[in-house]
Amino acid sequence: MRYTLKNIAILTVAFFLTNVTFSTSFAATVEVEMLNKQDKERMVYSQKIVRINVGEKVIWKATSKGHNVEFIKGGVPQGVKKFKSKTSKDADYTFDVPGIYAYWCTPHKTMGMIGFVVVGDDKSNLEIIKKLRFSGKSKKLAKELFILYKIF
Repeated sequence: MRYTLKNIAILTVAFFLTNVTFSTSFAATVEVEMLNKQDKERMVYSQKIVRINVGEKVIWKATSKGHNVEFIKGGVPQGVKKFKSKTSKDADYTFDVPGIYAYWCTPHKTMGMIGFVVVGDDKSNLEIIKKLRFSGKSKKLAKELFILYKIF
């Protein structure tokens, strides 16, 4: 093979494209399903607690109809605006502020359909989260999540 400048250039580019690792950072996305039933539970999110880094996204999939996602008033870090999705529609939110986010399905909040997103392992709003007023099955579930899963 005759080595010309053109051949050397092509070989050099091919080497870099196959052997050099490009350091591109992509934020992770976590999917949470909104479900009528999971195992023995009814009206649940597929994951009750999600831990992510700042800048990452959660997508709530409307797997079963009749559910939504609503940040609980006072249950988010300071400065975060209200978020409420449409019923029976997929929803997503990118978490740019660290802290704990408490949310529920508006029609099923008393049936225990609640969840938490912990962003950046920041628990600075923990005491506020613990003072939220849950009702029905959500009250008991919130306490269990605080203790059993040791998220707080």
